[in-house]
Amino acid sequence: MNLKKDQNVINQAVKMLTISEDEAGQRIDNYLLAKLKGVPKSLIYRIVRKGEVRVNKGRIKPEYKLQANDVVRVPPIRVSEKEQAPISTKLNKVSQLENQILFEDESLLILNKPSGIAVHGGSGLSFGVIEALRTLRPEARFLELVHRLDRDTSGILLVAKKRSALRNLHEQLREKTVQKDYLALVRGQWQSHCKVVKAPLLKNELASGERIVRVSEQGKPSETRFSIEERYNNATLVKASPVTGRTHQIRVHTQYAGHPIALDDKYGDKQFDQQMSQLGLTRLFLHAFSIRFTHPKTGEILQINAPLDQDMKGILTILRTQTLKSLQ
Repeated sequence: MNLKKDQNVINQAVKMLTISEDEAGQRIDNYLLAKLKGVPKSLIYRIVRKGEVRVNKGRIKPEYKLQANDVVRVPPIRVSEKEQAPISTKLNKVSQLENQILFEDESLLILNKPSGIAVHGGSGLSFGVIEALRTLRPEARFLELVHRLDRDTSGILLVAKKRSALRNLHEQLREKTVQKDYLALVRGQWQSHCKVVKAPLLKNELASGERIVRVSEQGKPSETRFSIEERYNNATLVKASPVTGRTHQIRVHTQYAGHPIALDDKYGDKQFDQQMSQLGLTRLFLHAFSIRFTHPKTGEILQINAPLDQDMKGILTILRTQTLKSLQ
């Protein structure tokens, strides 16, 4: 087949796919991401928006939830080489993730996600965690994110290996029976009486396409619980436990409380960030360190912990040493 040099055919012909009972209930965009491995999320949204993807011969939106026996028309798709991540980048990310798997069985895979890796390709990133995991597990028929973490946030990420597990865990999240705990290094002395922040959050998109979240009465109800783990001279390590799961919730709630997180490029404090950078911090200090939930198949209560990486532990050691010296 004679193709232009800069194009790669992912899907050569129109496909008509019938949705099974097990595939029902998922959004069309997520379904296509799983089916069209290597296709950037931005391209999938584009073909859905243009009406090239049809369900039962009709146009649909990216959030359309598939029903059993739906017939999905998938058009031929070409991805230019510039939209694909270099092979070396992909292999590097895959090898990183292989060593970060905390738990795996036939229903679930639990990952300690490194900072700097997006959970999904898209928004200019054609290769993310889920694409890397599909490369690691080519035999897996189903791999879907149960929830998300910001690109710069590290820590526990749940991935379902079965549709039934995904449905069960989403139900637990809706019922707020999943306990998620994060560690955040914030500016200044967190006040002991500030145990809960309830501030509604509203998502905005800037002209540049960047997403920003603000506290607003027009926003969705949002709640985060806080406790103090350790105090330093000019910073506090806090445990943040989100009750709701809004975009950038912990980052905005700490800022709203007057204590932004170290090296937060959207909601941080430049002077504090400079101080932390001088100590060697190179990334957002927000880490999902613990999760507690009911296993979707066995009914067992699982408690999974993800330790801080050596760089983050090193920063805390420096801060601890500085604090002790100042007390002598």
